[in-house]
Amino acid sequence: MEVLIEHLSSILKEVTGYIYPNEIELHWGLLVVIYPYVTGLVAGAFILASLVKIFNVKELQPTYRMSLLTALAFLFVAPLPLLAHLGHPERSLEIFLTPNTSSAMAMFGFVYAWYLMAVLLLEIWFDYRKDLIVWGKEGSGIKKWMYRILSIFSNDISDSAIKFDKKAVRIVTLIGIPSAFLLHGYVGFIFGSVKANPWWSSVLMPIVFLFSAIVSGIALVLLIYMIVMPLQKKEIDMSCLDKLASYLFYVMIIDFSLEVLDFIHRSYEAEESIKILAELVSGRLFISLIVIQLIMGMIIPLGSIAAIKFFNTPAELRKLLYFISSILVLIGIFTTRWNVVIGGQLFSKSFRGLTAYKMSFFGVEGLLVSIALLLLPILILYVLFKILPPWKEAKTS
Repeated sequence: MEVLIEHLSSILKEVTGYIYPNEIELHWGLLVVIYPYVTGLVAGAFILASLVKIFNVKELQPTYRMSLLTALAFLFVAPLPLLAHLGHPERSLEIFLTPNTSSAMAMFGFVYAWYLMAVLLLEIWFDYRKDLIVWGKEGSGIKKWMYRILSIFSNDISDSAIKFDKKAVRIVTLIGIPSAFLLHGYVGFIFGSVKANPWWSSVLMPIVFLFSAIVSGIALVLLIYMIVMPLQKKEIDMSCLDKLASYLFYVMIIDFSLEVLDFIHRSYEAEESIKILAELVSGRLFISLIVIQLIMGMIIPLGSIAAIKFFNTPAELRKLLYFISSILVLIGIFTTRWNVVIGGQLFSKSFRGLTAYKMSFFGVEGLLVSIALLLLPILILYVLFKILPPWKEAKTS
């Protein structure tokens, strides 16, 4: 009790203006920030993979399997922040047992299950089926049985069977693209549909969330590709890297344009909340929104990639700039989620005051658990790379 009183007292010291008593402590914390961030990485990585199979972007072939496995690793972790945030996570099963179609959050369970079982796992299985059979025949002991089980004891690697696999991958990818849009677009829909909160209530919110997700997914795959290939003592394909950076650049321009449009629309409307929102941006969110999200996470990466495109830049310098830009983009998109989730709760419904957010280190809602949830998909991805190495795609590119 004393800890709670001390915690609330520290928040009250930073409260400015007038707020309602139930607004002192925020209901959504860091875990709810991580949730849309991770789901965005999933959607972005999958959409990047779809460019190879649907739009035949051959330069991205070395990252195709890597993108799929990255999406799968982060998809495994996607619901964990919400489950950790719930007081009784075991009740999450009620989503499937008693479906509520009027609840966007409840429908996430079905979208997640569909995307995991019917889209991502199917595409990976069809793409790897021939390799699983070959590895099962070449392996011995536990490894042999592991690959045989993963291939569902399939043995057909004839030309007709492989042709069917390729066709199936294309069909699943076609289904997966709108599924990926739905997976992350609905997250923006949840925030955008909260009419009582002017920071969230925008028709552009789902679209901004979606394009920022694509940006983060491309940046993540680019970063993983640049780290993993040297560790595997394989050469980085510069045509692939340049193409990745080009798509990152183009999608960032769209994302930036949408955010600017949203800002102009809010300023033009100039509703009664505009004064407190301006105070929020110039005060509590200045560092996270202006410095980190806008300058570090958007303008600097855009300027770096634009400079590479306009000037004859050596390969090693391009690699360095791409590497730094992808890190800055990932930090910037995370800060975007922070500014939406946390920032949207910092001002009072009275539009006359601002509260503060105090992050704890320990506990379920603490920084330690959040860091663990961000590192967990990296660990899962490492295991997936060991079981289903994507180097074949990189080697034959």
